[in-house]
Order: sequence, then structure tokens, then C-alpha cells
Amino acid sequence: MRPGGVRSFALELARGPGGAYRGGERLCGRVLLEAAAPLRVRALEVKARGGAATHWLEGRSVGVNALSSDYAAAETYLRRRQLLLRGETLVVSHRATLLAPDTGETTTLPPGRHEFLFSFQLPPNLVTSFEGKHGSVRYCIKATLHRPWVPARRARKVFTVIEPLDINTPALLAPQAGAREKVARSWYCNRGLVSLSAKIDRKGYTPGEVIPVFAEIDNSSTRPVLPRAAVVQTQTFMARGARKQKRAVVASLAGEPVGPGQRALWQGRALRIPPVGPSILHCRVLHVDYALKVCVDIPGTSKLLLELPLVIGTIPLHPFGSRSSSVGSHASFLLDWRLGALPERPEAPPEYSEVVADTEVAALGQSPFPLPQDPEMSLEGPFFAYIQEFRYRPPPLYSEEDPNPPAGAMRPRCMTC
Repeated sequence: MRPGGVRSFALELARGPGGAYRGGERLCGRVLLEAAAPLRVRALEVKARGGAATHWLEGRSVGVNALSSDYAAAETYLRRRQLLLRGETLVVSHRATLLAPDTGETTTLPPGRHEFLFSFQLPPNLVTSFEGKHGSVRYCIKATLHRPWVPARRARKVFTVIEPLDINTPALLAPQAGAREKVARSWYCNRGLVSLSAKIDRKGYTPGEVIPVFAEIDNSSTRPVLPRAAVVQTQTFMARGARKQKRAVVASLAGEPVGPGQRALWQGRALRIPPVGPSILHCRVLHVDYALKVCVDIPGTSKLLLELPLVIGTIPLHPFGSRSSSVGSHASFLLDWRLGALPERPEAPPEYSEVVADTEVAALGQSPFPLPQDPEMSLEGPFFAYIQEFRYRPPPLYSEEDPNPPAGAMRPRCMTC
């Protein structure tokens, strides 16, 4: 038995450890208190808190002037000092008192198990939970039990927030493209020109999706070059006007070497996005950005680099919401890169007898759809009549001439013929 008559003091959330919250939802849970003896309580409080914080050590150089004994010369000594930079922003701050006597003194709880429910309304706009080297976004809820002449008992629970980021917007569905070129040099000699152009069909993706990379590498130099592509995550931390960045490659692919005077074409090289956190774009002290970097390694010269911005969201591409816009942009995208061509003249459809055998035509009398078992539901309605008419009527044969020409286009028939 623990001293003070408290056997257990715990805090539970309505959602399990794997459950995530979003802005505007209610955070519900309970505080469990088990007393072994009559327990005097001054107050029971619950506090929810969350926000973003950044911190890192930065070296500064400080100049100190020191004169020599004969005042003939002066030397400057540089000494280093470590400066701790901090930045934070608070996005959630709620407090509630679950148990407090009206008289302001204490209340006595009987022995046994006690349960206290709580509920908070989260703000509408939150930042996705994040853990980085120089900063983090964390959310937690704490319960504190105050008793007279006894240290306070505390329980703490961390919860995760995933703010929805929808990629089904015009800005994130727009194609991204760019082109760069560089002169290959070696010992101040011009070795030729290397050009790179790349394009992707949209800006927004979700983890698990595949990015089809379209690129064209033209090597006019005298040395072989190697094209590569990678998805790079950039974490930016801000504090007191200073910035610190950390970059990491989350996915990459390498192409085949392109020889001198040759040209290579990537027709949708697949680059899969691994399970990574979404982009964080609207936080005051830290950002998480993504970019697709296509580069060409040139021997003896710095690499040729082309960067296309990416946004990693949480709501995947809707299969029907923006179908017309996405299909139209994808068709124009392929035509611009000469990866697809529209036929100059449509081909005539085959005759019905060529694709449907006589046995199949005879079998059309047996409907492949099961009949409804409800006796009150008959097949005499207009909907089923339309299905039967469409099902049993074969399409007309293809003809170059219109079998029903308009009246004005008909030539008058000779009566003597």
C-alpha cells in the first residue's frame, strides 16, 4: 500500500495509444483514483497543453582587444561561447477542476475506486505532432491531485494530433516542371553542355504513393554522366530570428549512365514515397518541407541540380472528385512530353457478329442478374424495362453512310425509274 492512502492514480483517454486527434474535436477521458482509506482531497485538476518548441546551441565569436606591455602592438583574441536559442508557440491550453469543495477547505473521499470524467474542446487549427533533432510539436494532458500536508500526485498522458492536409486542391494538383543546364569543365577547359529537364504530374502526394518522374538528360559533353532523383525532407527550426536546417533523403533512385553525345529519357520512372510525416507549413517556429531533387553527376564539375517542390498530405487523391481536371491535365502533360499521341483518324468499330458469337446472342434470353426474391417487387417497372431493352437489342452495324439522312440532303427520286 502506498503512503497517504492512495493505491493508484491514473489517467486514461477515450482513444487508445494509436488514436490520433484533429483540430475541433473533443478530447475525452477519465481520471481513476483508488483509495485504501478515507482520503482528504483539496482539489483534483486536469490540464491540457500543447505546442511547438525549438532549441539548439549556437557558437558566437566575441572579440577582445588586449594591448602588449610596450603598447607597440595589439592582438585580438577570439573566444567562443555557446548561446542557447529557444523558440516556442502554444496552441493548446485548457484547465479544468474536477473536484474542489465549495468551502475552500478539503473533502473526504470514501475508500474504494473513484472515476472522474473530463472533456475538452480542441482548437480548430492545430499543428501535426512532430519530433525532430532541434524541435518538436507535442501535446499532453496532466492530472494533479492536491492533498493537505502531502506532496501532489500527478499522472500524465501524451496524445497525437494529425492535422488533415488535403491534396485535392488546384494548387497541389498542378504539374511541376523545370529545366537546367551546365557547362562541363575540366582544368578550365570546356567539355561540352549538359542539360536536364524534369516534370511530375502534380505537387501533392501522400505516403505510399508512387511519383512518376519524367526527365530528359542531354549529354553533349565528352564524359559520361549519371542521373539520379531523390525525395528530400527539410526541417527548418526558428528561434530569435535565427534559423537552423536539417535535411534527410527519404527515397531515391539512380538511372543508367548517359554516354558522351547521348540522350536519355525517363518515361515515368517510379519513386515510391515511404511512410513519412506530412508537411508542416503553418507553424511559427518550425517547418517540414519536401522536394523532389533530380540531379546529374558530372565528373570534374559540380552536379547539375533541379528541384521541384512537393507537399506530403494526409488525405489521398480522390478517385472521382477531380477526375475531369486530373485526366485533362494528365493528357496534356503526356502530349507536351511526346509520350502519347492522339490518333489522326478514329478506326471503325468491329461488326457485332465479330465480337459476339451466335451462342452468346441466344444466351441473352437468360439474364445474368439474379431476380429479386421480394414477391412485391416485379419486373414490370420502367427501370427493369430499360435494362431489358438495352440488354437484348444488338447495336446497329457500322456504316460509312448515314441510314437516316436529313430530309434536305435526300436527292429527289425520278418517277420514271
